[in-house]
Amino acid sequence: MKLIGSALTVLLTAAAFPVAGEVFEFTGTAKQDGNVLYQEDHRVEGTCSEGVFAPVDHQVSYRNPESGDEFASKSLSYSNSAFRPRVEFRQPRFGEALTVSYPQEQALNIVWQEPAGDTREFTVPFDQRLVVDSGFDYFVRANWEQVQQGESVEFRFLAPTRGEHYGFVLEPATSVKVDADLTVQIRPTSLLLRVLVDPIVLGYNSDGALTDYLGLTNIRQDAESNHIAHIRYQVARLPDCELTR
Repeated sequence: MKLIGSALTVLLTAAAFPVAGEVFEFTGTAKQDGNVLYQEDHRVEGTCSEGVFAPVDHQVSYRNPESGDEFASKSLSYSNSAFRPRVEFRQPRFGEALTVSYPQEQALNIVWQEPAGDTREFTVPFDQRLVVDSGFDYFVRANWEQVQQGESVEFRFLAPTRGEHYGFVLEPATSVKVDADLTVQIRPTSLLLRVLVDPIVLGYNSDGALTDYLGLTNIRQDAESNHIAHIRYQVARLPDCELTR
């Protein structure tokens, strides 16, 4: 009976947590005023669900463009939702670390080790409209047809170092700096935030892969501010299923 019980536990666990069998890899080069700031290496493991790629685990390595040495890293787990991954971010040269986890069904937990050395912790209630970190990429793909047809989609976006989320809108856009099959932007809905926060412009190719990111990054310029950069992406490996429906 113990053997049967153990086997049943393994089967149930496998059913609850699908094994990643597909791989999506891409790289990014971040520039500011024509100068290369850093490079990103992305590896996303996932599954094909009804012919569409579903992420499971995402690893990001941020590297010095000259030496190739890693200076920051990010790990994302999409076990809860493609829009709301668990996040672990490390930027050792500034002594910074950030985690976003989901101990409760409708409340997330943030632990932020600041560059100044202090640690701040937040518990943030949320609903199904919330998008976290790289979840924006899958939010765009989930609303691909709507945006292509010129529609706008409102959502909430997490600002982890503030311990709060704010209203944003995803909408079609144009930019002289982005040459893509589909160009969109993410901007705040609040008039006050529009004054303080510039839109993030995103470019995608016809496969649904990100080609451009133009805006504020999570990589620090100094202890007080982050880089604003244009990151251009190149696909190294596509999964065997589609990225969009």
